[in-house]
Parts: sequence; C-alpha cells; structure tokens
Amino acid sequence: MQSYIDLKYVNIISPYLQQFKKKGDFLWNFRCPYCGDSQKSRTKARGFIYRKKNDLFYKCHNCGVGTTLGKLIELVDSKTYKDYILERYKKGVKTNNPEPEFTFDAPVFRSKDIFSSLSSLQELGEEHPAREIIERRKLPNRSLRDLYLCPSFYKFTNSLIPNKFPSLDGDHPRLLIPFRDEQGEIFAYQGRAFGKEQPKYITIKLEERDKIYGLDRVDKKKHVYVVEGPLDSLFIDNCIAVAGAEIPNLDCDFTVVFDNEPRNREICKQIEKTIDKGYEVCLWTNSNPHKDINDMILGGMSPEDIMKEIKENTFRGVEAQLRFTEWRKINAKQLPSNQLSRIYSP
Repeated sequence: MQSYIDLKYVNIISPYLQQFKKKGDFLWNFRCPYCGDSQKSRTKARGFIYRKKNDLFYKCHNCGVGTTLGKLIELVDSKTYKDYILERYKKGVKTNNPEPEFTFDAPVFRSKDIFSSLSSLQELGEEHPAREIIERRKLPNRSLRDLYLCPSFYKFTNSLIPNKFPSLDGDHPRLLIPFRDEQGEIFAYQGRAFGKEQPKYITIKLEERDKIYGLDRVDKKKHVYVVEGPLDSLFIDNCIAVAGAEIPNLDCDFTVVFDNEPRNREICKQIEKTIDKGYEVCLWTNSNPHKDINDMILGGMSPEDIMKEIKENTFRGVEAQLRFTEWRKINAKQLPSNQLSRIYSP
C-alpha cells in the first residue's frame, strides 16, 4: 500500500517537475527544484527519485540535496503534501521516514573531467591490445589523446546515469569517443566495441541536443564537412560527424559526405532527403571501391587524395539529383536482379 501511495504522488507532482522522465523501475529524473539545476543548459537534469528498501527518496547530483519523497512533495506543492500525509495516515502508513544516508559521490555531468578515471589511448603503452586495435585503423596520432579505454562500459555509464543498464551481465570494454560542445564539455559519448559485441556502437546522451561529434574542433566560419562516423571525421580537416542521426540544420556552409555504399538502401534514402533539402552532397566516383573514409585510408589513399575526390564530386540541386540517379543505376547494374528492389523500392 505504501508503494502505491508513493507512486501515485510521484505522478501527481510530475507536471511540476521540469524535464520529468521515468528512467527505470522506481527511478525518475528531472531538473532539481531546490537549486534549479544548470543555469547554462535548460535540458540538463540531475535530480533523481529512487527507491531504497521500501521507501522513495530524492537526490540531486548538482547541489547535493538528499531528502525524503514527502519533503520533496512539500517543496513542490504544499496542498499536495497535505493530501499525501492525510492519505498515508488513513492507510496507517508511517509518515516520519528517516533521512537516508547517502554514501556515494555525486557524479559529474557534462564535465571536461568526466573521463578522468579512464586512460586515453595516448596514455596506454604501444603494446596495449586496445591501442593496437585502433592503430591498425591508422587513426591520426593527435586523435589518441581524446579517445579512451573503458574497461567496463555498463558500470561506467551507470556511475553517470543511475540504472541506465539494470544488469551488468555481459559488461565488456569499449572504446569511448567523447562528444564535446563548443566549450569542450562532454554532452554525450559513444562506446565502440573492440570485438564482435553487439551493437557495435552505443551512444549515451547526457543531455537532449543534436548528436554531433567534433563541435569543439570545427570552425564554422570555414566550409564544414559532415560525415557519418566520428572516426572517419578525424581524417578530414574541419569535419563533424552525425553518428547515425539526421543531418541537422547547421548555421554555416557545409558538404555532406555519406559513406560510399550505393547498395545500402538506407544510405540512398538519406542522400535523396539531403539533396531534396538543397544541401551539398559528395557522390563518390564509381571507381572508388572503399565503403568509407577510414577504409580509403587503409586502402592507400591519403587525406589529401580523399579531399580532392570530395571536392571534385560535390553537387547540389538538379545536378546532384541527376548525378545521384546515374550513380545509383551504374552501381545497381552490378547487383543480382533479386537485389535491385532493395534499392529502388520506396
């Protein structure tokens, strides 16, 4: 009965709590009503209601306030608090819950030091397996200082977002790629599998905003290049990556460089949408056999070779539509007839 009453009143006060979301069983997240949470970001939410034994408690990971659900309800709406106390009294539920003991440290959100407990690839010895795997991809040496080894991906993520992974079964190491904003602060990160673990990429967002990698490195006063994968973007100057998301509205001149996979139905759809929006797109030459920029590097092309091909094969508007139709037809001819419908079907 106690749990039913508490759950009922969590739902009642939820409209008063900004960015209110249910994160899991007996776990809710919202902007802290005590400190107001971040003054810089309206989407940041670091207040949590959670269960300890049979009671619900509140904790803010910004100001550090920890209290009972009843005290939180009283702060939010005094009339609702009176109803809450009365209903618990009628049901014979004690109303004087003891203050909980908080023995854990408040996690740090969107901090430049969020990965301070992890080792960058630059810090690992050259013989370390994680570094060997990445160096086989021939990534630029300068990028190793902001790529990290995370020995236990689920456990690390749960230290930032409580109960994000309810079970730690199957936890494993991943490469962590930080998504930083223009000030260099982390708002998301992507975990890339080292082996055959699925999914290959897991992206964790610490706040709701466009999932763009490379904002801390890009100069929007210059022409910007937009690619799919964060690792691909490391080979191109003034480049960002969208990591599977829709192409955002960027306040600058830019060219979208899709992976070179004309047989991929989803990529073909994305190219069509991008052309229809009037954006510049790169359509790779038919003689290029590599599926993405990293594969081009591994195939012997230099970053300069890749940039030259991008610039020579960038189109917009009607010209892009004509070139895309030609590009798709030429590549479709190489497919068995039973696969053509995968590209041309709507």
